[in-house]
Amino acid sequence: MTAVTLQHLEGLYAGGDDPWSFRTSAYEQAKFRATCAALPRASYRSVLELGCGNGELARHVSARCTEYTGVDAVETALAAARRAVPSGRFHRLFLPALLPSGDFDLLMVSEFLYFLDPAGIAELAGQLDRRWPLADLVCVTWLGPSGNALDGPAALERFARASRRTLRCAAATSEYRIDVAEGAP
Repeated sequence: MTAVTLQHLEGLYAGGDDPWSFRTSAYEQAKFRATCAALPRASYRSVLELGCGNGELARHVSARCTEYTGVDAVETALAAARRAVPSGRFHRLFLPALLPSGDFDLLMVSEFLYFLDPAGIAELAGQLDRRWPLADLVCVTWLGPSGNALDGPAALERFARASRRTLRCAAATSEYRIDVAEGAP
């Protein structure tokens, strides 16, 4: 199995900074609200969102944290995310990669695991476990076909097996699920 290339990811944004209609889709907005409702704590000191895209989930989550850091591979997405959350810090990284430093107490893994290959998923899970073992972790997974080597459920299963954390399903619909692993208070 191979990971999705950077060129593929950039191609997704070739037509604009909102390829999945995050800003206007009632479905996406409801999913963002459900993700925030699944967060184990009312507020956080610092969040790291991997695969932040154009920042629409960040717009919801950043209201609950003092500091927000987002990571994405596509500059078009990051430019939109910077507009969505002007106070945030953003890093352009093609995952898996060495993640930015920070004292994060919330880790967000939202709808991108299926872009990685199994080795990349294991590398990412291991890094999150080693560097932020006490942080809450939230994984949002699209359940439909991804068009990639791995679909969402298979990628989530590999991530859960590679992680030392115990994920529990906090919310689910026929189209997505939200899994949470609580860290230390």
